[in-house]
This record gives sequence, structure tokens and C-alpha cells, in this order.
Amino acid sequence: MPNLAAVAKASSASDVLIAEPDVRFAPNATGSPVWLAAYTSPRHEKLVARHLQVRDVEHYLPLWKTTRRWKNGCTVPVEFPVFPSYIFISTHQRDSSCLLNIPGLLAFVGCGRQATPIPQSEIDWLRNELPLRRYKPYPYLSVGDKVRIRSGPLTGCSGILVRWKNDLRVVLSIDLIQQSVAVEVGSDEIEQF
Repeated sequence: MPNLAAVAKASSASDVLIAEPDVRFAPNATGSPVWLAAYTSPRHEKLVARHLQVRDVEHYLPLWKTTRRWKNGCTVPVEFPVFPSYIFISTHQRDSSCLLNIPGLLAFVGCGRQATPIPQSEIDWLRNELPLRRYKPYPYLSVGDKVRIRSGPLTGCSGILVRWKNDLRVVLSIDLIQQSVAVEVGSDEIEQF
């Protein structure tokens, strides 16, 4: 029988402690973990990330910061997921079904019942290069001017060129989850693809 770990879940009135099964994975002798895209309930990405953190499962939830004005006139900094309803999880494919008991985690993205791994290089540029630029979420596009970034931290990445308020941005797309992010670039950093 698995051990129980306490998972704190904050409510508006008080903190409530909920017992959840503690799922830990034994290392796989046949291969290393792969990155999978997990689909979550809407607006549950941060909750799923907290559950994964408590269970010591490596995950990545890219966030972008903005300020919002409330009805009372206060402006508040808030963080939203770059890819709404998605979180990236590093695990062995054979162990991925054990994670589906996490509240808010609905399914892994893939073909049929098999989760499709995301290349390590895509996770690396999301983790390492994206924070070096100004960025914000952008609707997924499949047509437009294809360009390749030839200099700077995102060298080699290709995407679709768009203009936003007199600035150039390259829309970098992750095809598996059909989500995109627009990254600000200079005209001297890109070339026609």
C-alpha cells in the first residue's frame, strides 16, 4: 500500500489538508525519462504543478507576467501559463498512467492511448532561452512567412514572422500541443526560411 503524503490545498477561508497517495517512481533501467505534455482542467495548471512538486516529479510550467486592473482600481501583477491547460512532465512513459490520479490532470497528449514524447531540445529552449526575451502567448498559426532566427539566444529556431506594435516577433510553435509563443526579435536576427 502506498504511503500517504499530505498535500496542502489553500482555500479562501482557511487551509485544508488533504491526504493524497504518494506516488514515487523507481528509476527505469531500460531508459531515461521523457518529456510529455499533459492536458489539465482549465485554470488548474498551477494546482497540478503543486501536486507534482509534492510527489517529486520533474515538471515545467512556463508562466508569463502581466498586470491587471481590478474593479476597485488596483493594479496587480499576475502570472498566467504560456500554454493554457498544458504542463510538461518528465517521466517514464510506462509510469505516466500513475500520474493521471492527480486532481486536475486529465490526459497526456499523444496518438490514441500512447503519450507522444516532446524532444528534449524544445523543452531546453523553453526553459533556457525564453526567459532571456520579452514574450507572451500567441494563437497557434500554421500559415505565414516562415523565418529562422540566425543570431542571439534562439539561434536555429524557426517560426512565423508577425508584426506587433511596430516590433517584429517570431511565433514559435509546439506542434504536438498546438500552442505558440511570440518572441520579440530584431530584424537583423532573422532570415527567410
